[in-house]
Amino acid sequence: MIPADLSRAVVHAVRRAVEGGELGSGAGSVPERVVVERTRPGGVGEYATPVAFQVAKGAARAPRDVADVLARLLAEEPGIARVDVTGAGFLNFTLAARSEAALVREVLGAGTRYGYAAGGRAADPFCWAPFVGPRERAVREAVGRIAASQGQSYGQERAAMAVAPVARRDGDVIAAYGQDAARWAMVSVPARETPAFTPGLLVQDESNEFFRVRYAHSRARALGRNAEQLGFRAVAGEGTGGRELVRLIAEYPLVLEAAAHHRAPERLVRHLVAVADALLDHQHHVLPRGDEKPSAAHRARLALAEAAGTVLAGGLALLGVDAPDFL
Repeated sequence: MIPADLSRAVVHAVRRAVEGGELGSGAGSVPERVVVERTRPGGVGEYATPVAFQVAKGAARAPRDVADVLARLLAEEPGIARVDVTGAGFLNFTLAARSEAALVREVLGAGTRYGYAAGGRAADPFCWAPFVGPRERAVREAVGRIAASQGQSYGQERAAMAVAPVARRDGDVIAAYGQDAARWAMVSVPARETPAFTPGLLVQDESNEFFRVRYAHSRARALGRNAEQLGFRAVAGEGTGGRELVRLIAEYPLVLEAAAHHRAPERLVRHLVAVADALLDHQHHVLPRGDEKPSAAHRARLALAEAAGTVLAGGLALLGVDAPDFL
């Protein structure tokens, strides 16, 4: 089981409990979607959801009772190693280990659509009134793309979404920093907050998160070109040593789901930065050194790097930012 499957498993468990009469038969007891997120530091397990509080309202039951029922059903799911109930009714999950090779093959097979939910799609072009400024347009379009990737609509609620303007005139910001850098800054903070523009946004080194993410993507592409010159290609495998990178790639679908649910593209921004940092650490172990011959380990490490590059390309596209192959 991958983290994205966990959300669907929870919805299925709620449906089973309702249909079995354990939580009542009210239609409102079954949510269409459940957001599962990474457990906060110091928490129990790897992932958590407060779904029991949501279900308890329709079931006329205490959240803790609902959580206990769902925990018992979810403990039977293959791929879930452990389910714990904490506090007043929080469900906490520890997943069984999953094949690294299977995850990488899934990413490379899906391409930049990796992380899209069933029914997810590329967003239709947005039409905005002429008075809508670039910051509002950047935020709303990013939210629209992410929501569409999760099969969600993004229609009338757009009018109610408050978007703070930039401190300077939008046109001046774009002229000073460029379209991509300005857009990155605009979606990097919550919509109600005013983005900050500093000279650091233009720095071409790893102190700049915007540069770092795009640079990591270009490095993934360069590794593939370099490997081809050395006579080998990527083949998904195990034991790459990129444990943190594997975890972040596996969590990417959950990040998209949470970003869509909360209408928060800044969540995707933070995740892309984490993926980029892990990839830039991993890159040093991909290619053979000196007289070393390419091995199965090198092929597997390259496949993991290409999967990370795919995640970066897909995430940047959802934010409306270009992902160059050469930087």
